[in-house]
Amino acid sequence: MIAALILAAGRSSRMGRPKALLRQIQSGRTFVSHLIRLSQGTDLSPILVIGRADDIALRSVVEKEGGRFVVNADPDRGQLSSIITGLDVLPDADAVVVMPVDVPLVSTAVVAALLSAAFESGIQIARAMHGGRHGHPVVFRRAVFAELRSADERIGAKAVVRADPLRVRDVEVDDIGVTLDIDTPDDYLRVFGRKL
Repeated sequence: MIAALILAAGRSSRMGRPKALLRQIQSGRTFVSHLIRLSQGTDLSPILVIGRADDIALRSVVEKEGGRFVVNADPDRGQLSSIITGLDVLPDADAVVVMPVDVPLVSTAVVAALLSAAFESGIQIARAMHGGRHGHPVVFRRAVFAELRSADERIGAKAVVRADPLRVRDVEVDDIGVTLDIDTPDDYLRVFGRKL
C-alpha cells in the first residue's frame, strides 16, 4: 500500500485565503483537486488530505473528488503533525508520498520517478529535485515512520531526511513545478501570470 498524504492544514495567513481551494491554472482545478487527481492517476491509495476540523469547504471538495479528509487535531504544531496524523490512520502502508497542497504543479511523471527510486535497494526516502534544489513530493518508506513520529517538531521531517544521507535518493527531474511553493499572492502571480 502506497498512500498519498496531501498536507492542507495550514492557516494560509500569507495568502489571505485558503490555498487548497485556489485555482491551478493549467488543470483548471483547485490545488487540492489537482493533487487528488494526480494521486489517482499514479494509483496511490488511500488518498488522504490532512486538514483542520473547521475547514468545511475543503472537506467538501476532498470528498467530492474521492479523497479522504482527515482532521489534524492540533495543526498549529506544524507540518510534521499533519504527516503523523496521516500515519496514524495508515497502519498497513508500505510508503507515503507527502505532498504539501501549496506545491500544486507536480506531475504524474515526477511521482512515478520518485516511487521507482524509493524502492531501490537501501533507499528509504526519495525526494524530488530540480536544478539542484530540493522540492516535493517526498516518499517515505515504512522503515522511517517511527523516526517521523519521534522527530523534533521544530525541525520537522527534514530531521529524518538529514539523519542518514545514504538512505536518501535525490531524484533530479526536468519539472520545475517540484520547487514552486505558492504561499503569497505575489507567488501566485509569478507562477500563473495572473492575480488572484
